[in-house]
Amino acid sequence: MDEIKKSNAIPEQHDTLVEVKDVSMRFRLPTQKIDNVKEFFIKLVKRQLKYKDFWVLKNISFHVNRGESVGILGRNGAGKSTLLKLISGIIDPTEGCIHVRGSIVPLLKLGAGFDGNATGRENVFLNGAMLGFSKKEMQAKYDSIVKFAELEEFMDMPLKNYSQGMVARLGFSIAVDVKPDLLIVDEVLGVGDAAFRDKCAKKIAELQQAGTTLLLVSHSASQVQQLCKSALWIKNGEIVMYGDADKVSQAYSEDCKNNP
Repeated sequence: MDEIKKSNAIPEQHDTLVEVKDVSMRFRLPTQKIDNVKEFFIKLVKRQLKYKDFWVLKNISFHVNRGESVGILGRNGAGKSTLLKLISGIIDPTEGCIHVRGSIVPLLKLGAGFDGNATGRENVFLNGAMLGFSKKEMQAKYDSIVKFAELEEFMDMPLKNYSQGMVARLGFSIAVDVKPDLLIVDEVLGVGDAAFRDKCAKKIAELQQAGTTLLLVSHSASQVQQLCKSALWIKNGEIVMYGDADKVSQAYSEDCKNNP
C-alpha cells in the first residue's frame, strides 16, 4: 500500500485526467464573536478584526487517470468536501494548483442550482444549460432522464413540492445522462430509498465501463470498496494513504474503530 508524502511530485502522463499539485487550503476564522453586520463593518474599517488561520488541506498531491474510480475517505472535517470543491473549480486553493482535462459534473449536493419555483421539467433544461447543453440537446435527453428518475407523473409540479428523495432522483438522473469525463460525487448516494441507491450504483458502474472517471466521497468504506478500485484517505487535512480501495478502506475502518 502506497503512502503519499507531501513532497511527492506528480509525473506527467498523457492519460492523467486530474492533477493535484502541492495544494493547501486556508480558511480564516474570526477569533471574536461579532453579533451583527454593522459591528463587523466597523471593525473591518478600523482594522480591528482578528483572525486565526485554519489549514483545512495541507500540501496535497495526487493524480487520477482517465477511467479510474477513486473513493475519498475521512472523518467529518478531514477536508474531503473541500478537496472536491477545489477540483470542481468552485473555490481556488490558497497554495498549489489543480488541472482537470475534460468535462466535469460535480454532484456535491443533489439539486444544487435548481429553482424551487420552477417545475421539474423546467429544471431539467435549466440544469442542462448550466452544464453547457443546448435546449435541443436536452430535449433529446429528456425522456431518458425522466424515466431513470421515475418521476413521470411529477415533472409539471413545482420543485418546492418535491421530497428530498425526489429532488435527489432528478439531480442524479440529469448528471449521469450527460456522460461527463469526470463525475464527482459527494455523499449524495445516501439519499433516496434503497432500490434507487442500488440503481445509482449500477448506473455509475455503467459510466465507469464507458470510460467516465469517478471521484466519490463517502463515509461508507463498504461503498467505496463496492464502487472504487482506488481510495484516498485524508486525516486532518493530509493524505494518509492512497492505493488499493480494499486495503485503504480496511486501514481507515481500523483507525475509526481504534480512535472513536
